[in-house]
Amino acid sequence: MKDFVFDVEYIREQFPALCKTVGNNPAAFLDGPGGTQVPKRVVDKINDYMFYRNANIHGVFKTSRESDALTAEAKVKVADFLNCDPCEVIFGENSTTNNMKLSYALARTIEPGDEILITEIDHEGNRSPWRILEDFGAVIKNVKINTDDITLDFDDFMSKLSPKTKLLAINWAANSCGTITDVAKYIEEAHKVGAITVVDAVHYAPHRCIDVKKINTDILVCSAYKFFGPHFGVMYIRKELGEKIKSVRVMADDNTEMPYRFETGTVAMEFAAGTAEAVEFIADVGDRHMKYFDDLFPEATGRRKKIMVGMHAIEVYEEGLASQLREKLGAMPGLKIYGPKDPEWRTSTVSFTVDGINAGDIAKKLADKGIFVWDGEYYAIETIFNVLKLEPVGGMLRIGLAPYSIQSEIDRVIECMAEITGN
Repeated sequence: MKDFVFDVEYIREQFPALCKTVGNNPAAFLDGPGGTQVPKRVVDKINDYMFYRNANIHGVFKTSRESDALTAEAKVKVADFLNCDPCEVIFGENSTTNNMKLSYALARTIEPGDEILITEIDHEGNRSPWRILEDFGAVIKNVKINTDDITLDFDDFMSKLSPKTKLLAINWAANSCGTITDVAKYIEEAHKVGAITVVDAVHYAPHRCIDVKKINTDILVCSAYKFFGPHFGVMYIRKELGEKIKSVRVMADDNTEMPYRFETGTVAMEFAAGTAEAVEFIADVGDRHMKYFDDLFPEATGRRKKIMVGMHAIEVYEEGLASQLREKLGAMPGLKIYGPKDPEWRTSTVSFTVDGINAGDIAKKLADKGIFVWDGEYYAIETIFNVLKLEPVGGMLRIGLAPYSIQSEIDRVIECMAEITGN
């Protein structure tokens, strides 16, 4: 890394929302794990479609043909983001809904006694859809977490994996506190018993580079609004598997070719355009910082290399800010930070509780000063409420960094938290 300097001002000038104020304070958007802010170029792309190309698909006239071409181009760009073939890219409403569609599709072939593995570390979007299969005779097993560092218990996973396991739903990065799981290790074991693997990469996608082929998963879901795009869902399904699954759609028994067999009705093409532009934004971040990392990914070329460099630049920058937060906040008496200590196995999300103070009360005090953070369980209900038993204190307070976060915002958080905790 050649004296890396992240061009944060170049990034920030692309996000109109950052001009917002609360009283006399500039807004600090530290709510990224719930959804990032959106660069102007993404909104412009959505507007361009709605104003000048809006039409339904498969027509012979110009705007319909433009819509078809735009959606095909979006799949090519998202394929570069995921490192897969465009025919393996499925668009949908969001990751939870995509998982729901998959669950109902698999219900067509599930048999009584088939086992599904879910985990305590997952967002409900990768738990609840699979629990539905209990109604069709499936047995649901729940892989435990280690409560000391909020990591998945591999030994518990191995004890529950069996020849009856038909599906493993696993989280790549936990939205509760940023824990990153070595999913490739779990996927390898699941494949030994013939199980399908579904990776939730919703929280992982804005912080680390995704490579579906490297981890060898069968299915992966993520949501564009978590990586600078619109409210839109993206799903990867390995082509060979996708062609075998009986999907749930209009004319379901027809089961047309990949990837359309998993898209119910007309997709929101304006959001497909916006999602593709969010990928281009990340690639532009990579192009801007290529001089620092040009020899880091020799196997990659073109847009894929720019995406990889962009994500790496974002990761390095965010972790520099997050490490300060963890150090300063962690030194405050009564404040407990959750998650692994090793930065390799966590994103730049910082989650904590404070003895004697409700998380919601802290979030409100920060909000009044223009600092936007999340509190509660953020649908990581199993982790935060059922395992850690944090419901009486309002769950956790979650601070999420993004490439538009800046040092002064970190300083404000530390100052405000010192005042709130009396340190």
